[in-house]
Amino acid sequence: MEIDLGKVPFTMDFHPSDNLVTAGLITGDLHLYRFNADSSPQRLLEIHAHSESCRAARFINDGHAIITGSSDRSILATDLETGSPIARLENAHEDAIFSLINLTESTVATGDDQGCVKVWDTRQRSCCNSFNVHDDYVSDMTFASDSMKLLSTSGDGTLSVCNLRTNKIQSQSEFSEEELLSVVIMKNGRKVICGSQNGTLLLYSWGFFKDCSDRFTALSPNSIDSLLKLDEDRVITGSENGLISLLGILPNRVIQPLAEHSEYPIECLAFSHDRKYLGSISHDQLLKMWDLDDLLQNSGNAQNDQAPVSDSDSDAMDMDTKPPKSRKGAKRKNEHANDATSSFFADL
Repeated sequence: MEIDLGKVPFTMDFHPSDNLVTAGLITGDLHLYRFNADSSPQRLLEIHAHSESCRAARFINDGHAIITGSSDRSILATDLETGSPIARLENAHEDAIFSLINLTESTVATGDDQGCVKVWDTRQRSCCNSFNVHDDYVSDMTFASDSMKLLSTSGDGTLSVCNLRTNKIQSQSEFSEEELLSVVIMKNGRKVICGSQNGTLLLYSWGFFKDCSDRFTALSPNSIDSLLKLDEDRVITGSENGLISLLGILPNRVIQPLAEHSEYPIECLAFSHDRKYLGSISHDQLLKMWDLDDLLQNSGNAQNDQAPVSDSDSDAMDMDTKPPKSRKGAKRKNEHANDATSSFFADL
């Protein structure tokens, strides 16, 4: 199933309980679609949400609203039923917003091009935490809800851990030679997996974030732009060559290529609410929804056919020596934020 968005998308998200998908575009527009297996997707909303590119979008409030972040530095909450703006915050960050994730029912986190991470209370419409944690753009974030730890990766090559209970930066890794672009928590919270600019997966042990415990180079030299956890042992990757692959973690192995979106980088991967579909977006202006069961039907055979590359958790992995390639940050950081001013989360 495909949706022609008409412009290059930067972000997508599925509704938490309905067959709805949203996409944010380079134009600043926000689209909302309803999809079903037996009919063509129907566009429900098309909103010019921001004056510059819409880089991040997430459903919030149990799917009753969509929150978006933009390179124009603004955050917008939009009502799902009416398409009307609920609240807007201009100058939410000092620089362009790059990433956004849900934390709890009433909080989200945003990261910008200068490396600042902020936590927002969507009910109070205010910033409750701010961390100047990185020296470059915040490429991705993930949240460990049991320990209230917010993990972020950056173009400066570091992984950081912010403790939301103490409002302190708890830990930060040593600088990697390549940009870190994506992050997931796996192995029941024992491992943190980061995708990098040169295609290496860096594995960190929980609580020991200074240096990675393992490196997996099978996808090198193509940057790993997106990571999506399938289960505690398998992760789906989206690379700059447009390939979507299924990888096993500890033992580290490429289980199988799943799909080829296009020849362009994968911007985002996401599951539908029922996990029937895997969604992907790329620079071909298409949002594609793949039947997940169809993609995985041969994964069992593929696992048996592929010998593990590594079943250890040592630092003795072979290192990738190819020079890093420009990616996510270089592609978007030329979108300069404007200097518009407005009231703090003013109701519209």
